[in-house]
Amino acid sequence: MLELQHIGFETDDNKEILHDVSLTVNERFVAVTGPNGGGKSTLAKVIAGIYKPTSGRILLDGQDITDMSITDRANLGISYAFQQPVRFKGLQVKDLLSLAAGKNTSVTEACNYLSEVGLCARDYVDRELNDSLSGGELKRIEIAMVMARGSKLSVFDEPEAGIDLWSFQNLIRVFENMYEQTRGSILIISHQERILNIADKIVVVKNGTIDKIGSRNEILPAILGSADAGSAACSVLADKVEGVRA
Repeated sequence: MLELQHIGFETDDNKEILHDVSLTVNERFVAVTGPNGGGKSTLAKVIAGIYKPTSGRILLDGQDITDMSITDRANLGISYAFQQPVRFKGLQVKDLLSLAAGKNTSVTEACNYLSEVGLCARDYVDRELNDSLSGGELKRIEIAMVMARGSKLSVFDEPEAGIDLWSFQNLIRVFENMYEQTRGSILIISHQERILNIADKIVVVKNGTIDKIGSRNEILPAILGSADAGSAACSVLADKVEGVRA
């Protein structure tokens, strides 16, 4: 279980991004949503150890990990998938999957992970992680990497990026399969209603703090409002997808 206790984060120029954020993550799927610039991605990076909070504590299964590095947190079982995946020039896809799994992954195992995320394995297993790969391809390879790692907590920052190359239903199926294999919690930052619809808990982050938190049945209607407002919200969500595609 992950526990955030009164987390705050300020930039070097004293701009407050997060304020008094307290949250537990013990469910199968937890979705974090809210307006752009509200602090969602910063929260994810604080959990992963990319940013160190300026106040509060972070506990993983009761152990204080507040001051731990990204590597130490990864060794304890936290994985993080970037909103914009990193390109590792000179490294092949199979090598990356082996690093994630912590062992020499066989070609068959690597192909299985790639197939799970909708990539034709024989076309990608020996590909270099360079500019020849699109953002959508990198996103799916990164998801395969998290699957190979088998973490107790997997954090995804807007995994729907590049969704024009792949269906939402497949993305959701991957998350469900990942949970079945690891039994670890999956925290997803997303604006997408179809992803929010699979969440056991929805957290709305606004102005650097938690605005709403509760079950899907409690929070999703409040986000979407009436049926008419829900239709309008879906249109906004669709616009966001088109923006990602562009």
